[in-house]
Amino acid sequence: MSENIDFSDIAPFDDAQFGEKMSQLVKEPGFEHAVKYVMPDVNYAEFISKLQQIQDKETLQKQIMWPFLEMLAQKTTAGISVDGLDNISPKVAYTFITNHRDIVLDASFLNLCFLRTQRPTSQVAIGDNLLIYEWITDLVKLNKSFVVKRNLRLTKALEAAKELSAYIHFAVNKQKESVWIAQREGRAKDSNDLTQESLVKMLALNGNGNVAANIEEINLVPVSISYEYDPNDYLKAREFLLKRIDPQFKKSQHDDLLSMETGLLQFKGHIHFQVGECINSKIKPLLNDDDRTEVVKRICSIIDCSIHSGYKIYPINYIAYDLLRNRKEYANEYTESQVKGFNDYLNGQLDKVNLDDMSSLDRKFMREMMLKMYANPLKNKLNAKGLCN
Repeated sequence: MSENIDFSDIAPFDDAQFGEKMSQLVKEPGFEHAVKYVMPDVNYAEFISKLQQIQDKETLQKQIMWPFLEMLAQKTTAGISVDGLDNISPKVAYTFITNHRDIVLDASFLNLCFLRTQRPTSQVAIGDNLLIYEWITDLVKLNKSFVVKRNLRLTKALEAAKELSAYIHFAVNKQKESVWIAQREGRAKDSNDLTQESLVKMLALNGNGNVAANIEEINLVPVSISYEYDPNDYLKAREFLLKRIDPQFKKSQHDDLLSMETGLLQFKGHIHFQVGECINSKIKPLLNDDDRTEVVKRICSIIDCSIHSGYKIYPINYIAYDLLRNRKEYANEYTESQVKGFNDYLNGQLDKVNLDDMSSLDRKFMREMMLKMYANPLKNKLNAKGLCN
């Protein structure tokens, strides 16, 4: 049974460990550097003193993370909104599954929406590829995150998947705490959000029933995240170009850190969360179906339909869609000055790409990839209208 498994290598720290782990964290030079970088006006000694008085994860989130996220929202967004909270009960634990735009902020800003409405926050899945230093691991585990082990050999990967599945079931069913996980490993660089079948298979590994029954246990709720601007768009376009030049190209740790920093600190425009309905009622018809492959596909489709239907579409999404097709199909959704503003924005972002020997064709390719990033949410929402109703 999952409650008898030792989850300490992946689970958030227990509140009993909190004081000791926090005392270790505040002594880390890397932590001090990060805090001062993200909050340049901070009185560090005062901040540390406040941290050391905190004795549990919930107090950390309410006293430190909440004000920090509000500050970040004020400085780097044009506002964060949420709809669909009436689809969930504060008394029920869920597995929130979302599309993935920003390495750090997708789950953080969703939790901010919960904090603002006096709802319990969720535990957050975070890939160990981002836990570059030990102090980062300590920080995220102090802040209700659990670790997803990546890049393992086949047998180890299966063990890790079973452990992760068991932990999620344990958190939802025994701890009665919601969890957040992205619908796929890594971000969809072109914003074409599709649920990874391997993720649904992992979630269904734990439990005593078939795939649908095991998924039903964890109360899956799809959530659509819509950023008006993606500050990492030019970095993603650069990655597309480098992979076109060299299919073996792999991002470095420095690239991951730059993506985290850019996503955190640069402007994102409006951000909207659309909380969908728990999919349990939709998977009821699948409970007697033992065709594992088909059931997994169907569950992915249910999640995708909910996420695609829930996107908030901004004027720049319509502009990108029309520019890609060289039409004015949605011209009534934007103004000519917005088209100019968006083109200026794209050019400004592309100017940040620093590559040797970059040709005009390379720049054109990256611009097209950025247009796809902004057009795909609209494209998928339009398709969902025909497929999901």
